[in-house]
Amino acid sequence: MAPRPADFAPAPPGGLQGQGITALLGPTNTGKTHQAVERMLQHRSGMIGLPLRLLAREVYDRITRTQGEAAVALVTGEEKRVPERPRYWVCTIESMPTDLEVDFVAIDEVQLAEHRQRGHTFTDRMLHLRGSHETWLLGADTMRGMVADLVPTARVEQHPRFSSLAYTGVHSLASLPPRTAVVAFSADDVYALAERLRARHGGTAVVLGALSPRARNAQVALYQSGEVKHMVATDAIGMGLNMDVDRVVFASLRKFDGREARDLELSEMAQIAGRAGRYTTNGGFGLLRPQRPMAGRVVSAIEGHRFDPVRRVVWRNSNLNFESVETLIASLRERPRHPALRLVEQADDYDALMRLVRDPELRRSASSPELVALLWDVCRIPDFRKLMLDSHVELLAAIFAQLSGPTQRVDEDWMAKRIARLDDQSGDIQAMMRQIAFIRTWTYVCNHPAWIVDPEHWQQRARDIEDRCSDALHERLTARFVDHSAAGHTASARSRRRPRKRPVADERPRVEGGPFATLAALEDALPQAEGNRRSEDRWIDDAVDAPFDAFSLHANGELHYADAVVATLRRGADMLHPEVLVAPDDVGAGARSRLLRRSQAWVRDAVARLTAPLESLAGDLQPAARGLAYQLLHGLGIVPASAAKTQLGRLTAESRAALRSAGVTFGQHVVVVPELFDASRPEIGVWRAALWSAHAGWPRNAVLPAAGAASLRAAPDVDPGFYFCLGFPVVGGIAVHFAALERAAHQLASLGRGPWRLPERLGAQLGVDDDGMRAIVAALGYAAGPQGWSAPPRTRRRRRARRR
Repeated sequence: MAPRPADFAPAPPGGLQGQGITALLGPTNTGKTHQAVERMLQHRSGMIGLPLRLLAREVYDRITRTQGEAAVALVTGEEKRVPERPRYWVCTIESMPTDLEVDFVAIDEVQLAEHRQRGHTFTDRMLHLRGSHETWLLGADTMRGMVADLVPTARVEQHPRFSSLAYTGVHSLASLPPRTAVVAFSADDVYALAERLRARHGGTAVVLGALSPRARNAQVALYQSGEVKHMVATDAIGMGLNMDVDRVVFASLRKFDGREARDLELSEMAQIAGRAGRYTTNGGFGLLRPQRPMAGRVVSAIEGHRFDPVRRVVWRNSNLNFESVETLIASLRERPRHPALRLVEQADDYDALMRLVRDPELRRSASSPELVALLWDVCRIPDFRKLMLDSHVELLAAIFAQLSGPTQRVDEDWMAKRIARLDDQSGDIQAMMRQIAFIRTWTYVCNHPAWIVDPEHWQQRARDIEDRCSDALHERLTARFVDHSAAGHTASARSRRRPRKRPVADERPRVEGGPFATLAALEDALPQAEGNRRSEDRWIDDAVDAPFDAFSLHANGELHYADAVVATLRRGADMLHPEVLVAPDDVGAGARSRLLRRSQAWVRDAVARLTAPLESLAGDLQPAARGLAYQLLHGLGIVPASAAKTQLGRLTAESRAALRSAGVTFGQHVVVVPELFDASRPEIGVWRAALWSAHAGWPRNAVLPAAGAASLRAAPDVDPGFYFCLGFPVVGGIAVHFAALERAAHQLASLGRGPWRLPERLGAQLGVDDDGMRAIVAALGYAAGPQGWSAPPRTRRRRRARRR
C-alpha cells in the first residue's frame, strides 16, 4: 500500500495517491458494492471496508459461498475470523488493517466521511489506504467534488439506479401493503410501532443496528420467508443491508444523533428510502400518519437523486506522537491544512482519553511511548452500551492498570466474573440488548491476543454468550411482536411434514412465573412442528457458526453436522464445483439460505484443502504443461498416462523438470501428484468419493479401499472411473493402488523380453493371490507361454526405440 504521509496535503498526480483509483458514485441500488466484490475476486488478493458490522458479515457470507472460508477473513471490532492464508479481507472501516499489502482495496459509503463522529476514519481510509493494483471508492454522487479535490488522480464513474423510486403519500398502519419497512429512530418508537403492527397485521420483524448479526439474521429470516409481512427498523437498514423491501415508510423525519434532535437531511432520507426496490423492481417511499405530506421539493430531490454536494469532510491526524500523553493529545488536536477538511468535533476515544488522564496516577503510569500507545489502544475500546460515563471510563482504567502492570495481561479471574454475569438469558428485550452490547465490548477486548491469557478460549466464551443472548433476544422479539395465531395455515402445513431428528433439543427452563413462562405457553398452544421450528433455527445458527471440523462429508455426498444431514452434493459444472442442496425441507427460507451459504463454503474449503498441493502448478508454464496441470486439477491429482499422451509428448525438458519439482510423478500408467493421496488423512479418500459420486452418481455396490490397502476387487457394475479417482486404476478386474501398480510395472519391465517367471513377491506387493496377480500381469499386456511370461510387442518396440 502507499506510504502514509505525516500530515495531509493533496498529492500531485502520480504521487502518494497511487495508481488505478476508481470512484464509483451513485444512489442506492446501483450495484456498487456488488461490483466491488466481483472486481475484488478477480484479483489474487483484496480488502473491502464496510460501514456496518452487519453488512460486513453479509458480504463475508456472500464471498465464502463461492470462495470458501479458508480464503476469506472477517475483521470487525467484535469478530475476527482470520484463516491461515486468507486472500480476501472483509472488514468494518475502523478495523481495516492499514499495513496489509493486497492487490485491491474498496472503501464503501465514502460519503460518511462527513459524519460528525466516525467521519475521520472514512476520510483517512479514502486518503491513505490503497491496493497495490487497484483502489475503488464507493459512495453517493454528492462526493463527486470532494473526491476530485482530495483524490485528484481518481477516475469518477457515475452509476444510475437500476430501478426508480416513487413517492406513495401518507399511509395508515392498517393500509400498509406487504413487504413494507417502517422506519423509526429510537428503540422505544420501534417497539411501539411493532406492537401496533402485530395488532393490525399479525406480526412484524424488528431490525435495529444494535442487534447482533445472529439476532438480526433470525429476524430478517422471519420477514424474508414470508412468516411476517412487515418490518420495523431503524435507519440501520439504509447502509446496504439486502432485504426484499417494496416500500419504505417513515414514522418520523427527526432523529437524535447523539448530540441533538434534528431533522433528517435529504441525503439521509434518500439513503433510507433507497432500500425500497431490488435491482430492476421499482420501489416506493412514504410517510406514516399523523405526519403531513412531504414537500414537493423533498419528493423531487429523492425521486431524482439530486442533493447538495458534500462541502467538507471530517479529519483527524493519523500520524500520532506517543512520546508522552501531552504529545499524543497535541497530535490528536492538530488541525488539517486543507480547506475541505475539518477537525473532528467529538470522538469517543478522544473523550475517553481526556477523562482517563484526569487521574494523576494513571497519567504518571503512562511513562513511555509504549505505554502511551497502549493507553490510546485501551481508549479505543468501543462503548457499545453508549454510556461514556463513569462506568465505561472505570472499565477502561481497570483494563489499562492491569495491562501496564507486572503481568501485562488482563486478570483472568477479574474478567471471568464480569463475563459470567452476562451469561444470563432470563431478562426481557431491553436486558438482552444491554447484555449483547456489553458482551460485544468484552469480545473486542478478547480479540487483542496480547492482552489476554488464552485468547482463543475467551473469544469462544464471549461468542457463545452472545449467541445465547441473541437467541433469547430473537425469542423475546418474536413472542412479543408476532401473533402466531394469524399464521395458523403455515403452522398446519408444517405439522403435516414428517419431523426430522435434530441434534439439539430445546432445553429452556420452564419455571412457573419465570421469564420463559409466557413464551412456553405460547409454543405449547401451537402445533408441535411449529414449536420445534425455533429449536431448529437455533440449531441452524449453531451450524452456520460452527468451525470446519464440526462437519463431515460422507462418500455418498451427504454433508453431516452433529449426526444430522444438512446438505447433499449433486452434479455441478465439474467435479470441483458440485451443486450443494440443503437437506432439511421443513425450515424457513431465511434459515435455508444461511445453511446453504455455510454448506457451500464448507464444500469450497474441502475442495481447496484437497487440491492445495496443486497450487504450485499455477506458475508460468508452457502450453502443454498448463494443459497437463489442468487435467491434474480436474482429475483431483491423477490422470491416465494414455489420456495425457498429447501433452506428455509436447513437454520440454524444462517443463517436465518444473512439474517434477512441483510434486508431479510421471509413471508408465498414470501421471499423479502423490501428495494428494496422503495415507495419513483418511478423509481425503472419502472427499474424493463424494465429489466423484456427486458428478457421476453414487455406485451402490462400491466399497472404499481400506487404509493402506494395495488393491481391492473391483465390483463389475461400478464405473472404473470411481476407483481411478480414489487412486486405484482398475487392471484385470482389480483396483490397484497407483504406487503399487507403477512399482509392479517397473519391476516387470526390468525383466526384459522373456520368457521369465513372475517374481515371487509380486502378489504380496499387489495385495492379491496368484490368480489376481496373473490377471493383473495379463491386463498389462504380458503374455503367458509354455516357457513363462514375455513382454508385449509394443513394449519391445518402445524399448528398441529408446535404445535407438
